[in-house]
Amino acid sequence: MENSFTRYTDSGAVFPSFPIVQHNCLGSWDVFLSLFHSFTMLPHPPLLVAIQDPPSRRSVLPTFPGFMSFAPPPPGRPRVAIYVSRTLNQHLSCSTVVHESSDMISVDVISPRGLFGSPHHTLRVTSVYLLRTNSPPYRSVPPERIFSFLSYPYLVLGDFNLHHPLADPGRSLSEREFIISTHYFDAAFDVLYHLLNTPGVYTRFPFDTTSRPSVLDLAFANTALSSLVSSWDTPLPSTGSDHVPCVVTLKPPTVMLPPPTPHWALLDLYAVGKALDTFTTLPCPAKPTPNSLSRWFDISSTRLTSLLTSHAPSKRPCPRSKPWWSPRLSSLRREYHRFARLSRLDPFPLNWSNVESSRRTYFKAITSAKKAHWSDFLSSATPRSVWTAKRFAFGRPPQRFPDLPGASNPAEVAETLLEHFFPSKPPPPPLLRLTCYEDYTPLTSEEISRALSKSLNISAPGPDHIPYSVWKSVHHIKPSILPSLLDPLLAHGFHPPSLKKALGIVLDKPGKPSYDSPSSFRVIVLLRTLSKILERVVATRLSAQATICSLIHPLQCGSLPGRSTADAALVLQHNVESFHRLRYKVSTLFLDVKGGFDNVESLSLLSLLRRKGVSP
Repeated sequence: MENSFTRYTDSGAVFPSFPIVQHNCLGSWDVFLSLFHSFTMLPHPPLLVAIQDPPSRRSVLPTFPGFMSFAPPPPGRPRVAIYVSRTLNQHLSCSTVVHESSDMISVDVISPRGLFGSPHHTLRVTSVYLLRTNSPPYRSVPPERIFSFLSYPYLVLGDFNLHHPLADPGRSLSEREFIISTHYFDAAFDVLYHLLNTPGVYTRFPFDTTSRPSVLDLAFANTALSSLVSSWDTPLPSTGSDHVPCVVTLKPPTVMLPPPTPHWALLDLYAVGKALDTFTTLPCPAKPTPNSLSRWFDISSTRLTSLLTSHAPSKRPCPRSKPWWSPRLSSLRREYHRFARLSRLDPFPLNWSNVESSRRTYFKAITSAKKAHWSDFLSSATPRSVWTAKRFAFGRPPQRFPDLPGASNPAEVAETLLEHFFPSKPPPPPLLRLTCYEDYTPLTSEEISRALSKSLNISAPGPDHIPYSVWKSVHHIKPSILPSLLDPLLAHGFHPPSLKKALGIVLDKPGKPSYDSPSSFRVIVLLRTLSKILERVVATRLSAQATICSLIHPLQCGSLPGRSTADAALVLQHNVESFHRLRYKVSTLFLDVKGGFDNVESLSLLSLLRRKGVSP
């Protein structure tokens, strides 16, 4: 039975992180208050708190500012509870799920627009407290009720009172303990649940010093949630309970750490130069086919890019990468965490005093570092960076996600946008063989130099993530490499499929009344920089051929060297004034052919160029 206790809202919310805390309070009010007051030590306050054995008076749970409490209905003293942050409830909808057993309760977090950037609209969090019984399965809640198959994200937290080698590999288990715990763990793994606990990290320290610490507080996530789990940890100090508070942090996949990428600004050019001295491009097939030439190019370009990547240090930007960070802040952070660990091991008043003192010093240093970095940034601002300062000061406008009819998940949205921006066209006839042009002029290093000189180092690269600055350095060190790599493609008039792969960045058009149509967005296509270099060479050759064959209109100003928009404006002004002198009234008609370049038939264009005398 599901009962809704909070209102539903349609407004989505994006939180920097989604911390969820789990703890056994032993029915103590002091432990409860100590737990909630310790949340100030977390980077972000928890949005959900799953509690086992909460304190209560006449079946009424204690309250804490900023949280709402939910527990199984009476009669009887509540054995489990979930506290929901009012901040979460202001942006998302929350409803409780009451189970048959009073030792288990769930809360559903619902968003009509999806959660964590995924197509799922619901997140279920369950708090469970397994008490010992004398009949199978020897715990108060059978595993089939806990680990049910759900298609949306599901997190199970609680005090399971179980010992299992996967959670506590260093513990010697009796046969009875192993059989009971295996029954629950097998039930979880059968429906593809994952244990989030770090093996061997204790969650219970008995008051009796003669007893061994154990792992009783467990966290399980189903397959839909496992990719959204950022961490499981025990960062909070002791609350007076023999259990340690556990924190499960969920983060959207969009802010998860990206894979390491080469730091091209720190490329070791000296080592690259020595490696390029012995580097040679593989010989091109004598009579290539499209497949063999494409395979040759992929192997040759991979050898070259692997060489460059091996001499560049890796970097991995993450949400914690801050330009104002300093070694002093790292030292203060280590000191703060050291005192926090000591206070958890020995909750002596002096240790708590050291924790508070180091914490104040650490966060005060962070505030000072941010202010100093911002002042330095503004004092050294340039005409180019002043707009960056404005964006930092006023913030970015909220990004608008396409709300397209008939597209209910990111995959369908991407398919709809692709069909709009790149409508499907009949494929060209397949090439069975390639022939080298008879009057072909070999590609020279001077042409590569001219193409690179027109390329900006700050231009965003494509899927290979190699900027133009790297190719400029390679060409300067050994000018023969890029021509030997690109010349066979140009000689056979072949563009390999690997150079046609691109990254598409979808941006919303500002000022649109609604964003339920693909036309309210635009796409920026980022090709591989090698592909752009080859395109510039071909464009330069075609421009020269068009000039020789008189294919360009005398008043053509776009995409020609030495001409710009100012020339087109001067021509228009000259024509208007000429007709005014003859006492004519002048009107101007501007035409914009939408998608003209994308819809040109390549075969018809090639046929037209051949008739005009342009060589292949």
